[in-house]
Parts: sequence; structure tokens; C-alpha cells
Amino acid sequence: MERVSELQIREAIANFNFMGRLKERRPFGSGHINDTYLLTFEIGDMGDMSVILQRMNREIFTKPVELMENIVGVTSYLRERIIENGGDPERETLNIIPAKDGKAYFVDSKGEYWRSYKFITDAKCCDRVEKPEDFYESALAFGNFQRLLADYPADTLHETIRGFHDTRARFEVFRQAVEKDVCGRADSVRKEIEFVLSHEDVANVFGKLQENGEVPLRVTHNDTKLNNIMIDNTTGKGICVIDLDTVMPGLVMNDFGDSIRFGASTAAEDEQDLSKVSCSMELFEIYVKGFLEGCAGSLTPKEVELLPMGAKVMTYECGMRFLTDYLEGDHYFKIHREGHNLDRARTQFKLVEDMENKWDTMMEIVRRYGGF
Repeated sequence: MERVSELQIREAIANFNFMGRLKERRPFGSGHINDTYLLTFEIGDMGDMSVILQRMNREIFTKPVELMENIVGVTSYLRERIIENGGDPERETLNIIPAKDGKAYFVDSKGEYWRSYKFITDAKCCDRVEKPEDFYESALAFGNFQRLLADYPADTLHETIRGFHDTRARFEVFRQAVEKDVCGRADSVRKEIEFVLSHEDVANVFGKLQENGEVPLRVTHNDTKLNNIMIDNTTGKGICVIDLDTVMPGLVMNDFGDSIRFGASTAAEDEQDLSKVSCSMELFEIYVKGFLEGCAGSLTPKEVELLPMGAKVMTYECGMRFLTDYLEGDHYFKIHREGHNLDRARTQFKLVEDMENKWDTMMEIVRRYGGF
């Protein structure tokens, strides 16, 4: 995707229903995919108001109109449920700022799609678990997200990225990337390639269960990292689930699993010293407790039993995706150094190995909090 120009940013700002005088504009966040800016407007005696402005990545989200239809549908539904529960819809769900033509997005003169949200003030996102309480609050928030959307008709949502968590399909894409070896990198990563190939059963497990009707289709977030939860600065409570680009029909085990692979790791996602990388059972237990409390009985016993497998599948899948991108020339995930995606892949595979070594402990924890 071409680098966004100053002219495009100004054009986008001019075409949303913003109020006041633009006081400050700066890049914002740590996401790999979209271009995000924090805008601060001065509104006379009312003081300052901040908003998020994003250019959506059309190379990844090829149907941005459908994507925004999903977000409008889910946030509108969440808003109603939050109000019913006596909550604050201005802080507990994303609030879209429409473009001047009334749409939930704006298309600039280069055909790029932009959207804007009200910025949630006095709250933070954490890229890593700074204290266990934050991880618990994120678990509670993602579980509550599941509970609030339990009755939303998942099959009415668009699939914003086709086969996003179809791990079997990801495996085939990986296999093809190895065969084609377009960048001549395969020989240098044989160990990592063999790890993926030797775990083909992990790629197949959820697809088979879904085909047999053993697990239900739900509204899932599909990017349940800790930094997609806003945590209130004063109360320390997880208040809002953000980054809804990948909200679509899916499996709850995948949402749980992505949280664990990211948040229960003892090291950064791109840590180069693999001796620092492990899956913390303390953090795993904290997350299981919070997530199941948030879900409040809305999951089936089978889904609860499969939560550890969700952690293993998502960690394996993510590592496979990082390695695929490395083999194909780093065209999907943003990189900041040579071999960045390879480093990311290696951390995920180390986590999978560690989970396998701690499997009995993980299952015992889930049984304890799942009540069986």
C-alpha cells in the first residue's frame, strides 16, 4: 500500500463532521495494518476534543464498505445492550463519527477509505501485560463482549477477510509458500518449516469440529490482543473493546487463544532471545478466570473444554502466518528490521512447545474455572 500523503490526510480531515479548530495531529498506536492518527480539536469554551482518524488498508481489507457495515451493526447493537445494562455507551463501545455525506467512511481522491471514531479519554491500551490486573480486566472485557453479542445473528456479518482463522487453509498457503520460495529464504529456515509441517494436526482440529456441528458459530473479534482493550486510568477497569476490523463469524476458542498467545507470553512478540519466551501459567489462569466470568455462562461446555486448544491453535497459526509472510517477502505485516517476521514466527513456535509441555496444567485450570 502506498504511503499516505499530506494531501490525503488533509482531504480526509476536511470531509468528516469534526467540530472546532484542529490543534494537533500525530500518528497514533502500534498496529501493524492501518494508518492511524490522533487529532485534537479546540472547541471554544468547551475545551479540547480528540478523535481517531484511520486510513483502512485496502490491500488487506478488500471490501471496506462491508467491513464498516459490520462495525456499524455491532457497535449499534452493543450500544443498545450497554444502555439496557445501565452502562455508558460513550465509553464502553466505539462511536463512529460520520463523514459529511452521512456515510460511516470517506473515500478520498485516490480511492482510499477513511473512518473516524470518538477518542476514549482517560483510558489506555497496554502493548504488554504490565500488571496481572490489566490482563484480568482484558479477559473480563472480551468475555463480556461475547456475552453481550451472544444473541447477535453471527451469520448476518460479512467475512471481512475470507478464511481469516481457517487454519487448514492457512496451512495450505504456507505449504505453497515453501514450494514457491519466491525470495530464496526456505533453506535458511528449514527447522521452522519442519515445525509447522509436523503440527498439521493442530491446523485441522477446529475445522473438523465445526463440520461436525460440535462448536457453534459466534460473533468473534478475531484480534483479541491486550492492546485492543481500553483500560480506564482511574478505575483500572477494562471498559471498551476496540479495533473491530476483523469482527465476523468465528469460533470463541480462537478469540480466547489469541489473547493467551499475546498476553500470557513472558516476552514480546518479536523477542529474539527465545530463552525469555514461555507461556505463563499464572497469566493463563488469570485470563481463564476473567474470561469465563465475563462470558457468564454463555459458552457451551465443549467450548470451555477447548479453550486450551484455542491457545495452541492460534499461537501455531500466527507463527505460521509470520513465517509465510517472511517466505513471501514481508508484504502483509509491517516490519521494522531485517528478519522481523522470522523473529515473530520463532517466538510463536517456542510458545507452542511450552504449551505442549504444560498441557495438563492448562487443562486442569480450565476444568477448575469451567466447573467440570
